[in-house]
Amino acid sequence: MDANTNQSSEPKAAAAAPAKKAARAPRQPMPEQSPRRRRRNFEEVPKGYPPAAAQVEAGRCLRCKKPFCVDGCPVGIDIPGFVALVAAGDFGAAAALLKEQTALPAVCGRVCPQETQCEERCVLAKKFEPVAIGRLERFAADYVRTHACDPRPPVAAPTGKRVAVVGCGPAGITVAGDLARLGHKVVIFEALHQPGGVLMYGIPEFRLPKDIVQYEVNNLRALGVEILTDHVIGKAETIDQLFTAGFDAVFLGTGAGLPMFLGVPGENAVGVYSANEYLTRINLMRAYDFPRYATSPPHAQHVITVGGGNVAMDSCRSALRLGSRSTLVYRRSRVEMPAREEEIHHAEEEGVVFHLLTNPVRILADEQGRVSGMECLRMELGEPDESGRRRPVPVKGSNFVIPADAVVVAIGNRPNPLIAQTAPDLKVSKWGTLVVDEATMTTSRPGVFAAGDVVSGAATVISAMGQGKIAARSMHAFLCPPAG
Repeated sequence: MDANTNQSSEPKAAAAAPAKKAARAPRQPMPEQSPRRRRRNFEEVPKGYPPAAAQVEAGRCLRCKKPFCVDGCPVGIDIPGFVALVAAGDFGAAAALLKEQTALPAVCGRVCPQETQCEERCVLAKKFEPVAIGRLERFAADYVRTHACDPRPPVAAPTGKRVAVVGCGPAGITVAGDLARLGHKVVIFEALHQPGGVLMYGIPEFRLPKDIVQYEVNNLRALGVEILTDHVIGKAETIDQLFTAGFDAVFLGTGAGLPMFLGVPGENAVGVYSANEYLTRINLMRAYDFPRYATSPPHAQHVITVGGGNVAMDSCRSALRLGSRSTLVYRRSRVEMPAREEEIHHAEEEGVVFHLLTNPVRILADEQGRVSGMECLRMELGEPDESGRRRPVPVKGSNFVIPADAVVVAIGNRPNPLIAQTAPDLKVSKWGTLVVDEATMTTSRPGVFAAGDVVSGAATVISAMGQGKIAARSMHAFLCPPAG
């Protein structure tokens, strides 16, 4: 094995076992880059299962009569079905079954929080570790891509209906793929210069390689979906104009790209970034390939990231890879951090310094107005708040300063108000999200549907896809109502 590859802290892979003993095999580890090496590159951290390990892992499935794992999947994948096909070595059929329900198996296998969804409900987890459903999903999708045997789904006869999909993120890709397969003509309008949405601009290369996103986008094109980039609906055209142009229905999947800030003194200092800007520069504008792409934020000596979610983990781990010392400041304890445990663990391994139970109160600047540090306050946990997490309470007189020359704020996002401002008949919540009927994802305007972060606020890729599938079914019913 490569000296720069880790087998993480999991048990070593077991040799292939007979089917009757497979359920007792240990969960198979996934090889990954060693922390020392990966903290200085943007290559993907986990390496994926080899076929033999994938088959052993798939063989652990108990083939439950009542597959609770499926209940935990927002898009309703036939998990026992595809896992059984992996165990049998029919990897192409496994991928084909996956793609009946998800347009992004290679993506979800990497970034979906399986540990709190399908794997959490795995019956095997009652006594052992759950089946590594996400890793097997990734394996099947990667196998057919790298072996050029990706199955192409059938496409129904043209219906003559045209659909505008606004936003080419997870929700938009899901809706476009499902409707194209049903025979509708789909055009995607993407504001940025590359399709993919948050998959392209928000998630770093070391967690989700961009060539995988582009591969899935190209699969959409193969279904006949047209993608127009650099096209901002609300500026270039309004929803009214889309209908005037002949579209029969409109889907809004514009995400939540409006960053939230701390509201503390000094936040306008030079060197303060939203996580959106910081990660977009690195991911979409290839700042990780400096100096060939001169789009990097100034190379700071010490970057403080504020927040405790997956975006905060992406930011603080990216800062390390750009050559900075990296510190994370989070106002609650590690137990309350909403980020995936795997991402927190990787950040700790790589050398990110965690200041937990710590709250920013002021950003300090030098005489040129550039960040020189952050004044913070120690916190302690009080009673649970409305989220169920214990509320952080300030410890009086505990102020201290962390010297730094850049700050990245990763405390959440809201939907961009542009579309709602140009479509006053769309009902909007007090949080700026679009109001929909959650059973159908219909908005307050007939013929307009929405899903993903623009509806729920910043959430997960898989939840956006789950809502997108509901929207696609509703849109098909709207476009082709049953006779009688």
